[in-house]
Amino acid sequence: MSTVKLFGAALFAAAGLAVAVAPTAVAAPGPGATAVKSYKNCTEAREDGAAPIHRGEDGYADHLDRDGDGIACE
Repeated sequence: MSTVKLFGAALFAAAGLAVAVAPTAVAAPGPGATAVKSYKNCTEAREDGAAPIHRGEDGYADHLDRDGDGIACE
């Protein structure tokens, strides 16, 4: 086996091992960051004081916009 092939095999094995043992972490929101709001229905959004919700605003979802005009829970 040539040095290049041996080196390539060792590099591949090392990379595979690194991926296999690398921990998976999910970053928590930093200080001052807010979680994205989501609502099951418009009643929930209204109770939270969020309605109406415009497309692009936090909490907007297609299932809350019955007529598809970009304004949910109107």
